[in-house]
Amino acid sequence: MSPRLGYRQRGAIGLMAAATLAMAMVFLLLAVDSGRLYLEKRKLQSVADSAALEAASRGGLCTPATTANDYAVQNATRNGFTVVAGDSSRGLAVTCGTLTTNAGNVRVFTADATKSDAVRVVATRSVITSIASGLWGMFSGAPVSTQMTLSATAVAAYAPPVAQLTIRSSLSSVNSGNSPLLNMVIGNLLGGSLSLTAAGWNGLLTTNVNLLGYLDQLAVQLNVKAGDYDALLSTAVSASQLLDAAVKVLQKNGAVATAVINDVISVKAIAPNTQLLKVGDLLKVATGTPAAALNTSVQLFQLLETVAQLSSSKSAVGAAAQVNIPLVGTVSVQTKVIEPPQLSAFGNPAKAKAGLLNNPPTDQIFVRTAQVRTLVTIDAPIIKVVSGVSSILTGLATPVSKVVGGLLNLNLLDVVAGVVCIVGCNVADVDITTTLSIYIEAASAESHVTDFSCATPATKSLTVQATTSLATLGVGYVDPVSAFSSSAPVNVQPVRLIDFGQRFCLLTLVCGPRTAGVGGGLNLRALSTVGAQTNTVLFSPLNDVNAATIYKSPPGTANIVNSLGATLNGLQVTYVPPTGSTPATPNSTVTGALATIVSSVVSLVQNVLAPILDPIVNTLLAALGVNLGNAEVGANLSCHMGRAYLVI
Repeated sequence: MSPRLGYRQRGAIGLMAAATLAMAMVFLLLAVDSGRLYLEKRKLQSVADSAALEAASRGGLCTPATTANDYAVQNATRNGFTVVAGDSSRGLAVTCGTLTTNAGNVRVFTADATKSDAVRVVATRSVITSIASGLWGMFSGAPVSTQMTLSATAVAAYAPPVAQLTIRSSLSSVNSGNSPLLNMVIGNLLGGSLSLTAAGWNGLLTTNVNLLGYLDQLAVQLNVKAGDYDALLSTAVSASQLLDAAVKVLQKNGAVATAVINDVISVKAIAPNTQLLKVGDLLKVATGTPAAALNTSVQLFQLLETVAQLSSSKSAVGAAAQVNIPLVGTVSVQTKVIEPPQLSAFGNPAKAKAGLLNNPPTDQIFVRTAQVRTLVTIDAPIIKVVSGVSSILTGLATPVSKVVGGLLNLNLLDVVAGVVCIVGCNVADVDITTTLSIYIEAASAESHVTDFSCATPATKSLTVQATTSLATLGVGYVDPVSAFSSSAPVNVQPVRLIDFGQRFCLLTLVCGPRTAGVGGGLNLRALSTVGAQTNTVLFSPLNDVNAATIYKSPPGTANIVNSLGATLNGLQVTYVPPTGSTPATPNSTVTGALATIVSSVVSLVQNVLAPILDPIVNTLLAALGVNLGNAEVGANLSCHMGRAYLVI
C-alpha cells in the first residue's frame, strides 16, 4: 500500500468519525430534549389525574355551585401546580358531564354542566419549545416560538351508585306459644326436627351476620378465589354448607352469645348436605358491584329461614308434621315452597332504571318472598263437646225432621221431641264432622327498583315498586296429593259438615247402627282470592348501603289472616239430598227450617272454629315469612360507593 493511499483512508475515517459524532450529539440532544418534554407531560398528566379524582370523589358540581373547579384547583395547588389568574402559562379547565359507551365499546365524555356523573380536567402548561421544532422551523423558514403548550386530559367518574333491597316478614319476637310451630316449620323444611326454645328463636331474630364476611367464608369453604363473587354466586352448595359458613362467621365474632351459635349448629345438624343449591339463589349481586357494598348485615333468622325455604323448593317432597294442640286436637300441616325467596339484592339503580325499557327488563334489582302452598288439616273431636255445640245439635232435631220429611217424605221420627216408638221406628240421627282442611296458596311478594335520585346526599331517594301477588284461601276438603301439584290449580271440595242419618230403634230403648246420608246432609265450602296489588314506595331519606336498613310496609297490601276471617264469614252451607232422590219443592215451613239449620251451622263454624284456626294460620304464615300483608321492604342507597376512578 502506498503512503498516499493510507493517508486518504485515514482522512476518510476521520471525516466519518466526525460525522458520526455529530449525529450522536444531535440524537443525544433530541433524546434529552424529548425526555424533558416527556417528564413535563407526565407531571402535567399527574396533576390532571389527581385533580379529576379529587373533584369526582368529593362530589364536585359545576352548577349551581362550582365545587368541582374548586376541588380541582385545590388539589393542583397542593401538587405544586398553582394556577394564577391572568397567567396564561398554566391553566386548569374543569368540566362536568356524563359518560356513554359508543358502538366500539369506547367511553365517551359528553360535557353537561347540569350533570355530575363524571368530571373532566384539562391541565395546560407552557414550556420551552423543543429543539426538533426549532430545527424544523429553521430549515422550513417558518417562524419559531420560544414557548410551546403541553396539554393533559383526565376524566374521572364517581363510583357507580349502589342500591340494596331487602325483603322480610315482620316477625319481631317469638313466645312459648308459637316457638313449637317454628320448630316444626323450619325443621321440616330442612328435613328434620328442631327443639329450640322461644329464647333461642329470639336470639336468632336479634343477631346479625356481616354479609361480606359470610361470602368470604363461603369462598374459603368452596375453594373459590377470594373476591371473585361472580364465581361464588354460581357455585353449587348445600344447605349444610350455607349454615356452616354462618356458624364460622359467628364464632369469629366474639360478641355473639354461645347459645345463639349452638342454636345455629342445631339447625345445621338437620340440614341436607346435597349440593343442590347455589349461593346466587340466596341473594343477587349485579356484575361490577364493588365489594364494599357487601359490607352490610343480614338478620340471622332471615338467613336461616331463607336457607330452609330454598332447601324445600329444591326438594321433591314437601314438609309434613302433626301438632297436638291441647283442648283442640291434632293439626296436620303440610308445606311446600314452590318458588324460593330472594332475601337481598345489590346493583346499580341507574342500570336498573334503564333496563326497565327492555323486554324483558334487564339489570333489575329485585327481591321476593317465597311462594308457598300450605295445607292445614284439623282433626278436632273436641268440637262436639265445646260449649254451644251440643245445644246447636239438639236444636237441630226438630228442624231436621221437618226438612227431611218435607223434602224427601222419609219417616224420621224425633225422639227428643217426645215421640215414642211403640214397636219400632226410624229415628233421625244428626252427626257433625270433626275434620276440616284449610288450603293457603301464598304467591310471592316482589319488589324492584324503578327510579332513584342522587342530587344531593341530603335529598337522595330510591323509588321501589312493590307487588303482592295473588293468594288463594279455601276451607273444605283438599286432596293432600293434588294440593302441591305445580301443573294444576287446587280443587277445594265441599266437606260434609252435618250428616242427616237414622237409626232403627225398638221402644226407643234399643237402637241399631247408624245409617249415614239417609236424609242427605249439609256441605261446607269456602274459597276466596286475595287479588294482586301494586304500590309505589318512596324511600327518602335513606341510609348508605353499609348503614342500617330502613324498612317500610307497602300501603294497602292484603292481610292473609284478615282475609281468612273474611273467608270464614263467607262460608257456603248447602243442603245436599241423598244420591238418587228427588227432593220435593220446599214449602215455607221447610224453607224456614233449612234457614235455621244453615244459620246455626255457620254460627258453629265461626264461633268455635275461627278462634282455633286463626292463631294456627297466623303463626304459620309468620314463620314462613309469607304473610303478604306484613311483608316489609328495606332499602339502602350509596350514591358514591367507594372511591372515584379514572375512566379516560
